[in-house]
Amino acid sequence: MRAPVESAAATWPPLAGFIDFENRLGERLRNRPLASGFYEFLRFGMKQAWACLFGGIVVFLLIATYLFYPRDAVLTRSDFLFVSMLAVQAGLILTRLESAEEAKVILIYHVVGTVMEIFKTAVGSWIYPEPSFFRIGGVPLFTGFMYACVGSYLCRAWRLFDFRFAHHPPRWALIATSILIYVNFFTHHFIVDFRIGLFLIAGGLLARTKIYFKVWHAHRSMPLLLGLLLVVLFIWFSENIGTFTRTWLYPSQLQGWSMVSFTKLGSWFLLLIISYTLVTLVNRPQPFERR
Repeated sequence: MRAPVESAAATWPPLAGFIDFENRLGERLRNRPLASGFYEFLRFGMKQAWACLFGGIVVFLLIATYLFYPRDAVLTRSDFLFVSMLAVQAGLILTRLESAEEAKVILIYHVVGTVMEIFKTAVGSWIYPEPSFFRIGGVPLFTGFMYACVGSYLCRAWRLFDFRFAHHPPRWALIATSILIYVNFFTHHFIVDFRIGLFLIAGGLLARTKIYFKVWHAHRSMPLLLGLLLVVLFIWFSENIGTFTRTWLYPSQLQGWSMVSFTKLGSWFLLLIISYTLVTLVNRPQPFERR
C-alpha cells in the first residue's frame, strides 16, 4: 500500500501553525456536506494560488514596473525585471518553497524558452521594445523566467494536489512528441507547418488520460486534456497582461495595443506539452489506486 503523502507545505516551518489550524477546521466540517463542499472549493483555490506563487510574482512585477518604474532609472526596466526574477527564484530555493529537482526542470525550460526567443525575435515574430543590458540578441534575459513560470506551476501543483493518473501515455512518446513540437517552432518558418498533425498526435496520446488530484481527503478527477487547456487559457490571459504592459509586443500591436490572437492558444498548448513532459522527468506519473 502506498504511504500517505504529506502536505508539501508542511515541510516549511512557518506554515506549521496554519496547517494545524486548517486540519482542525477541516475535521469540524467534514460531516457537513454543504459546508465541507464550500471548504473544499476554498481549499482548491488556496492550493492553486500557492502553486502559482512564482508566476503570480512575475505578473505582479510586470504590472508594477509598467506603472511605477522610473523611466530615467540607471537600471532599465528590463534589467530590473531580470535581477528581481533571479532574486525571487533564488529565494524560493533557499526557503525550500522549491526543491532542487524542480529548479533543474525550471532551468532546462528557461534555456529551452530563451533559445526559442532568440530565434523568434530574429525572424520578427515579436519584439521587446525596451533597452536592456542583460540580453542575448534581441532577447532580455528575464524572458526565460516567464517560461519557467509554467514549469514552476506544474511542479508545485503536482506536489500540492498529489497527482495520480489513469491511462497515462509512456514518457518516451511524450518526449518524442515534445521534440517534434520544439523543432516545428523553428522549421515552420521555412517549410510546411506541421502543428495540425502535432495537435492530433498530442490529443491522441492524452485522449484517454485522466488526472486525479487531491484537494482534501479524496481524489477528484478530470480529463488531463481539459486540465491542460484550462492552464493554456490562464497563460493566454497572462500574455495579454505582458503585451498590455509593453513587456513584449507582436507586430499587430506596434501601433496600439489589442488582445493577443486566440490562435496563440494553440501555440501555448504545444509549449505546455513540452513543459509537462519536462516535469514528468522529475515526477514519474503514478497510477491512481482505488481504496
